[in-house]
Amino acid sequence: MNEFVRDLDVVVVGAGQAGLSSAYHLRRAGLAPGQDFVVLDHAPAPGGAWQFRWPTLTYGRVHGMHALPGMELTGADPLRPSAEVIGAYFAAYEEAFDLRVLRPVDVTAVREGEGGRLRVESSAGAFAPRALINATGTWDRPFWPRYPGQETFSGRQLHTADYPGPQEFAGARVVVVGGGASAVQHLLEIAGVAAATTWVTRRPPVFRDGPFGEAEGRAAVALVEDRVRQGLPPRSVVSVTGLALTDAVRAGLDAGVLDRRPMFERITPTGVAWADGSAVEADVILWATGFRAAIDHLAPLRLREPGGGIRVEGTRAVRDERVHLVGYGPSASTIGANRAGGAAVREIRRLLAGEPVPA
Repeated sequence: MNEFVRDLDVVVVGAGQAGLSSAYHLRRAGLAPGQDFVVLDHAPAPGGAWQFRWPTLTYGRVHGMHALPGMELTGADPLRPSAEVIGAYFAAYEEAFDLRVLRPVDVTAVREGEGGRLRVESSAGAFAPRALINATGTWDRPFWPRYPGQETFSGRQLHTADYPGPQEFAGARVVVVGGGASAVQHLLEIAGVAAATTWVTRRPPVFRDGPFGEAEGRAAVALVEDRVRQGLPPRSVVSVTGLALTDAVRAGLDAGVLDRRPMFERITPTGVAWADGSAVEADVILWATGFRAAIDHLAPLRLREPGGGIRVEGTRAVRDERVHLVGYGPSASTIGANRAGGAAVREIRRLLAGEPVPA
């Protein structure tokens, strides 16, 4: 019995900010959802990665959440968990624009298809689009560094992706590893209930004081974009902007909560140890060490460069003009994802019309 493969113009993989923005622009370009394009999302509900954030990350504490194109997020309670606020907003957005997201659907592979089409293999069957918008983000690929003795640690190890909020660390000695905004947020929360906290980073943290305007934002994006153009794995936009010196951060510095120590040499059964012989006892190691792009399903297309990343021009993969990556590298911010979704759709329209794609 022959397998049924559904022909479409475009498949969008992922329904976070980048995927929904792309779907919106596809609709505006005249493509019909469910007929000319489909959006496949592996999450159980609307909200992208936001639905998995810890309850104490309230909407009022979210930095840089930009509205989706065509529909503002208004009247949200700043004390309500961001997972609930943004989940409800994304659900309303999908309904307002009739985006017909299919979920939960796991995309297992994207490979070369027949007749110049791609072949998208998923738990919902196979699709044969003429173009693909990959908007899978990073949440599904938490990065766990490896250190000697890690397997011997008798306490608990978890990642930001599994962070349950501060209440589970009451009375514990906690080592937080990582130099980003999540590490700082975790420390400021946990310090109020833990017996002791230790902050460890590979590089000294850089705190940014004063306004962060459009010019600074463009410069940060340009640094990330340069890596992607070289085919290197992207760094997040946030990683090159520094840590905002908010009132809460200032208080944490004054209280000693954000006194940073350099990276330890090894992990022991009861804690962590440095090369100089010093050590810290710990019940928990919390790895706030970031995420990597969730693009393993694209491996059959051989898009990666020797440097380990996918080289893109704008959003288009240099090695395959049918594939666009939105929310990857310089478009990983919420406002960047909105703009990139529109840019990807403009190029895809030219591809579908048989027009040359810009060099």
